[in-house]
Amino acid sequence: QVQLVESGGRLVQAGASLRLSCAASGLTFASSTMGWFRQAPGKEREFVAVIDWSGGSTGYADSVKGRFTISRDDAKKTVYLEMNSLKPEDTAVYYCAARHTHIVSFPYWGQGTQVTVSS
Repeated sequence: QVQLVESGGRLVQAGASLRLSCAASGLTFASSTMGWFRQAPGKEREFVAVIDWSGGSTGYADSVKGRFTISRDDAKKTVYLEMNSLKPEDTAVYYCAARHTHIVSFPYWGQGTQVTVSS
């Protein structure tokens, strides 16, 4: 049974930094691709960042490039999202997702952690 648990979300001021964590269990983390998505009020869930199984390949949405960094720690079975220069438009519930190699979609999702950025 795969379980993803996000943590780290909180209320911060615009311009602040925040690091989200996602602890994974029930899957072979070292062979998994991990992603972060977010859903803002009144909007659809959108892609934020992804990191492949090796940690050597990452991808970001244009809206967060240069500000957010995704990383992983296989020993801790945890994926991180470091967020800098946060903007009010970054306010959303942030979700962690996981999939194994050659799977096109992310079948495993966490329950999300709320990030609120005040102006």
